[in-house]
Formats: sequence, C-alpha cells, structure tokens
Amino acid sequence: MQAVTIPEPGEADALVLADVPDPTPGPGEVLIDVVAAGLNRADIMQRRGFYPPPKGASEYPGLEVSGRVAALGERVGADSGLSVGDEVCALLSGGGYAQKVAVPAGQVLPVPAGVGLVEAAGLMEVAATVWSNVFMTANLQPGQTLLVHGGSSGIGTMAIQLASALGARVAVTAGSQTKLEACRALGADILIDYKEQDFVEQLREETDGHGADVILDVVGAKYLDRNVDALAVNGRLVVIGLQGGRKGELDLGVLLSKRAAVIATSLRARPSAEKATIVAAVRDHVWPLIEHGTVRPIIQEVLPMDRAPDAHRILEASNHIGKVILTT
Repeated sequence: MQAVTIPEPGEADALVLADVPDPTPGPGEVLIDVVAAGLNRADIMQRRGFYPPPKGASEYPGLEVSGRVAALGERVGADSGLSVGDEVCALLSGGGYAQKVAVPAGQVLPVPAGVGLVEAAGLMEVAATVWSNVFMTANLQPGQTLLVHGGSSGIGTMAIQLASALGARVAVTAGSQTKLEACRALGADILIDYKEQDFVEQLREETDGHGADVILDVVGAKYLDRNVDALAVNGRLVVIGLQGGRKGELDLGVLLSKRAAVIATSLRARPSAEKATIVAAVRDHVWPLIEHGTVRPIIQEVLPMDRAPDAHRILEASNHIGKVILTT
C-alpha cells in the first residue's frame, strides 16, 4: 500500500508518500480500506519530531479515518456489529495517512446516517476528544457556561455544537471576525476576539461576573493563570494542548478560593480499553445528534493524500474553520 511517511522530522515537505507493507489485523482488530483521513495538530507535532506514536502504534501519522471494513481479525465476533464491507470511521493511535490501517474493533463505529464517507473522516478524533473531556471528565451540565479556546478549530466547532445542543451556554475565543461569525452560526453565545479583547474581562462582563464552569484549553502555559481567573466557583479547567508552552505559574490561592480544578488529559496514549469506553459513549450520545442533524462535521478542505504537505500548511496557517481531510 501507499502511506505518508516521515523519513526525517521537519517542515511540511518532510511528509513523503511511499510504498510500505500492508498492515495485518491482530487479535481483536479490524482492517480498514481507508477512504479518507482527518488531520489533527498532533500530526504536525509528530512530523516535527515532538510527539512520537505510542509503543506498538503505527509510525505513520493520522489519528482518525473513514473507510470500509476489509477484514476482521481473530476474536472480532458478531457482538462487534462489524462485517466486511461496512462503512466505518475509526479512532487511531497512528497510521491514518495510508490506504489501509488496522485498529482495535472497540475504536470503530459505523458512519452516522446522513454523513458522507469522506466527511466522516473528520468526526472521530474531535467527537471523542470533546465528549471525553467536556462531558465525561469535566461534567458540563445544562445551563452552565463552557469557554472554548480556538472555537473555529475542528475540536472547537464540535465542542460548540455539542454543548449548545445539550443546553449549555458557549463562549469562544478566535482570532478574526470571520471565525467568530462561523462560531456564532454553530451556536456560540459569547464571541471573544483574543487579539483585541481580554478574554477574562470579556467573559466576566458577559456572564455578570460568573465566569466559565468549564474551560476547554489547547493553549497551555500561556493561558494557565488567566484561565484560572476566568473560572467560576467549582469550575473545571481541562488542558488538552500545549500550543502556548509547557510550563506556567499557577496561583493555588486563587484555585483554592474557587474550589476549582485543573485537569490535563490526552487521548492518543490511553489504553485501548479506555478508548473503547469513550468510543461507546460517543456512539450513545453524539451519533444520535449527528443523525438528527443537530451536530455535523465542519470541513474546510479536502485534498488527495499526495498533497499531505499542503494540507499541513493549511492547518499550520490557522486560517481554516473546522477540519482538513486527506483522501486516498
């Protein structure tokens, strides 16, 4: 098969399409003929040499795909609900930028009704990330306020839709009016241009001093103290990215006074059983909203796999809204 490889870490041109051996499904795994793969910032970090795949995972980038079931490995029984030929999407630890991928059956779901097979490549990583962090970990409730940094990103556009659909008030930060208007169209209530406005002050003003009950943060150190300032009493800050650095200072006195929590999580390195639990929750809670049309994948651009460097440049320029997809 062909896959996008990284012979040496570097800039976008470090991605090289090459002929590589086909994967073989192990016990409990499903082999998928890939139709499309979704891009994520973790792929950029891996390309640069900063985010190696977990032990035993494919060395090729790509954390989510859509495609058709090509084969079932041993111990994949009828209770999996999967059959050869099924149209599916999957959450991966790596290997998505390829024509085939092997993945544990518990990380595979049928493509939701009403969603095209290519579009479905942009669903699994963002749905699993948002549901596990905002709802399973931070326990966002109807009527509470969620602040999403990077509201126009793939994760941001999913978080806005899910939180809004489930009765929360959604605040977002983004770097342009175009992005903010796209967030508004998806259900965001409070729009903050982080280049022109202080998000802590703006959020306090818009919430009559309450702040955010949950913050979903991809920035990390640069926003740490301000995120804590922006939290409501009993608020939960969930850090899922380090775009603004790894090390920051935290005033524990402020955290104590608010009885608040700072939580850091990642998805890629979790054991397969934990991922299967998250994927099952996504199927129960997110897939019905997608099939009803309440939530939908937001796709910026679709490019062929041999243009993976161009796709990475689009993601790095940060002018996109939603997801960028590669097709085989």
